[in-house]
Amino acid sequence: MKTLTKLVITAALMVPFTAQAKHMDVIEMEFVNGCTLSKLMPIVADFNEWGKAYGYSAEIAAPLQSNSLTSYYWLGTSADAASFGAAWDAWRDAQSDSKSVPAKLQARFEDCTINKARRSYDVF
Repeated sequence: MKTLTKLVITAALMVPFTAQAKHMDVIEMEFVNGCTLSKLMPIVADFNEWGKAYGYSAEIAAPLQSNSLTSYYWLGTSADAASFGAAWDAWRDAQSDSKSVPAKLQARFEDCTINKARRSYDVF
């Protein structure tokens, strides 16, 4: 029995472990049309309700010290790049239906912000 236990432990230690990275979607944006953080946050909350089905959620980072004090950052996270891809596909595909939740949210975002840059990261 001891030999079998040692063999199982040795085999388990030889199996490679892979690190799975979370995905982070970062969008640099600025306010337009007199929008403010307090006006943006209800849109973000509504987006997060939609994003639950895809395991995607977002927070907003407001500048305290930065080279651009007018830029705010969308910090979207999902379990991995594949999950982000599924959410992105659903979001993009729904834009052609003006009555869809994603299209209505997109219109609200465009009335409040303009995107300056977008980046994507694996987060370990």
